[in-house]
Amino acid sequence: MFITFEGIEGTGKSTQIARVREYFERQGREVLLTLEPGGSRVGTALRKMLLHVDNKDITPITELFLYLADRAQHVAQVIRPELEAGKVVLCDRFADSTIVYQGYGRGLDTTMLKELNEVAVDGLWPDLTLVLDIDPEVGLKRATLRNLEEGKAKAEGRFEAEHLSFHNRIRQGYLTWAAFNRERIRVIDASGTPDEVFAQIKAAIEMGGPGED
Repeated sequence: MFITFEGIEGTGKSTQIARVREYFERQGREVLLTLEPGGSRVGTALRKMLLHVDNKDITPITELFLYLADRAQHVAQVIRPELEAGKVVLCDRFADSTIVYQGYGRGLDTTMLKELNEVAVDGLWPDLTLVLDIDPEVGLKRATLRNLEEGKAKAEGRFEAEHLSFHNRIRQGYLTWAAFNRERIRVIDASGTPDEVFAQIKAAIEMGGPGED
């Protein structure tokens, strides 16, 4: 099973991914927890480039191809081999991030982004994608505080430095994209307690995915 976690900054993805990992491990399943950008050796270098706050001059097209390169390597070197080995793969961000951030956020054509991602993922799309949804102002404050506490304000703060209007576009983009892909994507209300959020996620996993509403 391949499950991806999406959402604007500060939705609590890391917390919930850890809980989902525990959920599967209690069932005796082997689990790989990975992320984008940076899930492969090549991706680690690309992550530094993409997320550092000093790299504000990266153009939208350049940004797009860097993410696609990271994803192609990640799928080929990490995700597909682990799935073929029978593991559950949990990934913090995947192709939907590129469609939403570079499409709804940066203004690139979403049809083109979907086609380019088809090449990058080589036919491997998630079985289930969970979009954690929260008010952008709340999420941005959480993410900025997290980066400060972890000493990553510069190293991984490029998107947190974007204006609130950008994050509002991203949130709406996720909701729109989820509506177009109800067979795979479920929106999770992430405004509640961690237990409340996990209860929704657990229900989505046990239902086998979205589309039951």
